[in-house]
Amino acid sequence: MKLGVFLPNGQNGYIISNSAPQYEPSFDHCLEITQEAERLGLDFILSMIKYRGFGGTTGYWDGCLDSIALACGLAAKTSEIEVFATLPILAMHPAVAARQLATFDEIANGRGGVNLVTGWNKPEYADMGLWPGDDYYDRRYDYASEYVEIMRAMWRDGRVTYDGEFFKLNDATCYPSSGRELPIITAGQSPRGQMYTAHHSDYNFVFADRELLPKIAQPVIDLSREIGREVGTMAVYTIIADETDEKARARMEDLVENADHEALKNIMGSASLDPQTGGTSEHFINGLTAPPEVGNLTFMSFPVLHGSYETVAEKIVSIERDYNIPGMLMTFVDWVPDIKIFGEKVLPLVREKFAALQSV
Repeated sequence: MKLGVFLPNGQNGYIISNSAPQYEPSFDHCLEITQEAERLGLDFILSMIKYRGFGGTTGYWDGCLDSIALACGLAAKTSEIEVFATLPILAMHPAVAARQLATFDEIANGRGGVNLVTGWNKPEYADMGLWPGDDYYDRRYDYASEYVEIMRAMWRDGRVTYDGEFFKLNDATCYPSSGRELPIITAGQSPRGQMYTAHHSDYNFVFADRELLPKIAQPVIDLSREIGREVGTMAVYTIIADETDEKARARMEDLVENADHEALKNIMGSASLDPQTGGTSEHFINGLTAPPEVGNLTFMSFPVLHGSYETVAEKIVSIERDYNIPGMLMTFVDWVPDIKIFGEKVLPLVREKFAALQSV
């Protein structure tokens, strides 16, 4: 199983709490995290994008570094780790995006990948005049399908003529083209999103606890195989590891107890506008009252793997053992110190346990 880091290039990362470290995002911070991840032999990093934050007492996500520009800088400063940028498809034409990502991948020497965001958060785009109307909630995967078809064609062939419902291109070009189609990640949690992901993505970005994980992951795996594709699962978790189970739990509970309720309310307000069921927005709404292990909204609804170093290592390996997922994306609380502790105390145990699994 590949292990990666979900970079905190949005203000305060992925913890919506007054007890969490407070910071504005910076290139130097993201670079330090990325280089430490590469030094530890982790497999990939992924950055996000948000054009409008959720405020509150913490100013949650009010600041955010551009993901593609950031990925280019990180790629130029690393040599082995895979680098994934996030592309918000409502903010950029696919022909422009294809060229930017092809350039990014050249900088990365073929280590580039992209996470596509179809756009569930209406206020984020409406304020820029980019929201196409509320019917987009129901049509966003049709829009995204055309978008991906155009990008893949431009990466593969260097030029494309396309006559679709949303996009019309007449011999649009993307040179130089390496012919490499960048791996694509999509968060396909709803039934419609799962169908889209099965047809157009390489990985399904999932945040779900142990009970929900197979219910989201397996349909995409089955659907993709029916059409001759292989789509893996990329599950995201918050890691809270400490010397003992009790210390880790206390740290987690303190974050929940001091959650930024104003920011949580603003997230709920945006999520409630989305009429789709079973998707990311509904998961956020359910996360307001969910236990941290399931995906409390304080942790952006990412399930928390908490405990002693041994406990966290076992939980990571058990996800690989029980569900055979190809990738895990990790977030942390106090990023650089926590990743260094993870590398020193948890990762060696994970690798020992993975090796034991493979020898069985």
